[in-house]
Amino acid sequence: MPARRGSPGSFPGGSLVRSILLLVLLALPTLAAEPVPTPAPPPKRPVHTYSIVARDPETGELGVAVQSHWFSVGATVPWAEAGVGAVATQSFVDPSYGKLGLELMRVGRSGPEALAGLLAADSASQVRQVAMIDAKGQVAAHTGAKCVAAAGHIVGENFSVQANMMEKDTVWPAMAKAFRETKGDLAERMLAALEAAEAQGGDIRGKQSAGLIVVSGKASGRPWMDRKFDLRVDDHPAPLKELRRLVTLQRAYNLMNEGDLAIERNDTEGALKAYSAAEALVPGNAEMVFWHAVSLVNVGKVDEALPLLQKTYKADARWKELLKRLPKSGLLPEDPKLMNRLLGR
Repeated sequence: MPARRGSPGSFPGGSLVRSILLLVLLALPTLAAEPVPTPAPPPKRPVHTYSIVARDPETGELGVAVQSHWFSVGATVPWAEAGVGAVATQSFVDPSYGKLGLELMRVGRSGPEALAGLLAADSASQVRQVAMIDAKGQVAAHTGAKCVAAAGHIVGENFSVQANMMEKDTVWPAMAKAFRETKGDLAERMLAALEAAEAQGGDIRGKQSAGLIVVSGKASGRPWMDRKFDLRVDDHPAPLKELRRLVTLQRAYNLMNEGDLAIERNDTEGALKAYSAAEALVPGNAEMVFWHAVSLVNVGKVDEALPLLQKTYKADARWKELLKRLPKSGLLPEDPKLMNRLLGR
């Protein structure tokens, strides 16, 4: 459904103008210097937001994380593509900054070049707040003069933090400090930046939604594999707490996937190590316990599997029913004696 005029998803100029601009930018060795006039007025309400775009110099991973007092901020602000770059487009959001920014970086423009070209073509750039980082860590940000105060950004090595409509102007400096000082992977460091922003008061209107994306440093040709984290909290009284819970859960499922791949390689020890690490992250998750047990059975470790299966049966008797269906699908051996033992008969 088209965005309503004045809605946060609308933007001046329309997709035709922006598509023509993209072709021009791709054809020319230098970026457009003059803005392309656009007749439509900007939307009337900003997606007041704080966000971070960042790159991990060790892994090459790229990411965006955001929180806002606006519904489903993760659907419009963060953009990322493995081996290409990451974009945060906010304030009076123009989503085409995300799509076109990535397209420009994909064909060789740096993050700063892509941002400069799109800003030059946007007659409403004074109400935009946008940050872009490319796969080499080249980063730039823009805070328009008419973004609602407190608004600003800090560009650092391999990251940019930006915020608008904040309670205080200490928000983005706190984000930069937290990102620089926090240990851990890219998701953890970006989460720390968001939490530091909220500790400074965050959005002057409060909080409602959040999102976090992390993609691989190099494209594998399988985009679904390149997204390490792709999480959204669309509407929640404590979106950052919920986002952190989801990040932990995603880490656990990533470990389960590692375990499955290890099984395919006949690396039993590696698989069991990954499964155990996943369970340690989310010990109450019966799904992980169940499939860990199934994997143990399939590598001949039935005695180790039995207490895990009993744990799932106690959580919900339907896990027992599911177990009965697995041999027919080739997920457990067709062995009646083994099945009786697994089912506690």
